[in-house]
Amino acid sequence: MGEPQKAAGKRNAALQVKIPVVVKEGYHVNSNKPSEEYLIPLKLTWTQMGALEGGTVTYPKPALEKYEFSEQPLSVYSGAFDLVANFKVAANAQAGPGAVAGKLRYQACSTKACYPPKAVDITVSYQVQ
Repeated sequence: MGEPQKAAGKRNAALQVKIPVVVKEGYHVNSNKPSEEYLIPLKLTWTQMGALEGGTVTYPKPALEKYEFSEQPLSVYSGAFDLVANFKVAANAQAGPGAVAGKLRYQACSTKACYPPKAVDITVSYQVQ
């Protein structure tokens, strides 16, 4: 995981924050809309919003890859890519710094097998102007 960019904006402003993700070489993660029901999707959820609202996440276009353990090509992400979180500064936000906290849940797989899902903490720092 890379460091999310810091966000700054005035009340009612729309903010977009890039959240860099890097998948270790030789592995992939299921996309946010996996090809098979039993696969765990990549999902970013916010647990604390602070003075920001929304937080909808835009996921990149996945690749369709064929692996030994699946008869069908799977919808996956590998390498380095960005998630984009879309926020709005609350109308009654106090000026000053804050942070949004969330969890990125994923299921990592090699070319031979998938591993139990994990979650990593994500923090986006912001400044209300």
